[in-house]
Amino acid sequence: MPVVLALAIAGNRVVGGVGTHETALATPDRVNLGGRCVLPGFSDAHVHFPTWALAQREVRLEDTTSLDETLARVADAAGSVEPGSWLRGRGWRSGDWSPVVEPTRRDLDAVTGDTPAALMARDYHSLWLNSAALGRANGDLEVEGGVVELDDEGKPTGILREESAWQFRDRYLSAPDDEFVDAMRAGLKIAASRGVTAVHDKDGWLGAPRFWQRIAEDGALTLRVWQSLPYDHVARLEELGFRSGLGDDLLRIGYLKVFMDGTLGSQTARLLDGTGVQITSRQELAEIVRAGARAGWPVAAHAIGDLANREALDAFEETRDEWSAQGLRPRIEHAQLLADEDIPRFAAVGVTASVQFSHAPSDRDIAERNWAGMTDRAYAYRSLLDSGAVVANGSDAPIEELDPLAGIRAGVLRTLDDRDAWHPEQAVTVVEALEATILTPAWLARDERRRGKLLPGYLADLVVLDRDPLAIAPEELPDVEVVSTMVDGRWVHNPPPWD
Repeated sequence: MPVVLALAIAGNRVVGGVGTHETALATPDRVNLGGRCVLPGFSDAHVHFPTWALAQREVRLEDTTSLDETLARVADAAGSVEPGSWLRGRGWRSGDWSPVVEPTRRDLDAVTGDTPAALMARDYHSLWLNSAALGRANGDLEVEGGVVELDDEGKPTGILREESAWQFRDRYLSAPDDEFVDAMRAGLKIAASRGVTAVHDKDGWLGAPRFWQRIAEDGALTLRVWQSLPYDHVARLEELGFRSGLGDDLLRIGYLKVFMDGTLGSQTARLLDGTGVQITSRQELAEIVRAGARAGWPVAAHAIGDLANREALDAFEETRDEWSAQGLRPRIEHAQLLADEDIPRFAAVGVTASVQFSHAPSDRDIAERNWAGMTDRAYAYRSLLDSGAVVANGSDAPIEELDPLAGIRAGVLRTLDDRDAWHPEQAVTVVEALEATILTPAWLARDERRRGKLLPGYLADLVVLDRDPLAIAPEELPDVEVVSTMVDGRWVHNPPPWD
């Protein structure tokens, strides 16, 4: 896009660049950027916003490096839990520990006693419970598509995976609506401080639309939401005649979410070698996509392993005439491990790869261990782009942090620490990272004619950065900072003037 020296905004719209006369403006206000840079606002194409917001108030375990360190952090928090309440936490990943060891209920019992404790894994596909928490289920832990880890005596170890973990979560760990809404209000301030002007939320299963509505009714919704719903809502949506895009300028219900398999960290990603957990089959996904097409809803399919991705592509290809006739824009979430022959199929079939650039450097160690000999085709963002695929970028927060600049750095540098780039041949350019974080999410939400660019008639959703990321060496990207954020023509973070 062209670069301009000034930008004119009237109301909630961009009305032009250099050359637009001041009388075209609603007011004669001027903001001197002082050499700063303005870009269209950042979108996060994959975030569990209510869950991430609530996680800010839970025991955080993402950076623990051993079981003992993790237990010490839990022990510190246990004393502040009120009687009768749960100790909740998240972020542990046993593959990051040294030595690598699978945790058990007995480990937690030693530091939590009778307080029920539930710690969600970093990938959100495994749940670690103590004995007090397990007792709440009275042995009812099994569910199709789930895994209950057992010890040598045939008793639950305290680790539940996939559908078993989610069934327990839904039955016993749900927070009150007020708690979610309060946490989301605080989360919106954090998001605004990081230049986020839109999100694709994945917490439809949680009832996120009602949380967003409460915030919007108070005039406090400071970003645009493209909301998912669980795929099993599709029959009811068709019956009611509700099509994708239902909502208003800030909150729209847009797409259906379905899981094909598990994850890398929980070793439940479905691979061509026969390992992993199948949550939805190829045939089932094809029927879901067909039902979505009849009702006017695109489908987002979670697929991590190479077999899960192949079967998702197969299902979308089999049903292409039906969803493409409706102008729907399907997507595969994550696309972390791909067979070489499946990479060009994203473009050929017309399915967007909705990925998370930050996952590559974050997962590098556990990927080398669990996917040894296969990492040359993991997190293959360069290969996807070169094949012509449409690529969107998100964070998967709370799995990674909701921070678009960190994601952009990860995509370009393929590292987020002092180590050398991991598989640098799969790095993307700064322009490509920005497009995946700004343009493509708007396109997926069918908003490409009003968001993602700073052109006349487009919405005034923008971020002010302290420097131009396209005018510096890639190695300097970690120094770029958000100065201010505007949504719908109003400042939602750090309004000018600035020092």
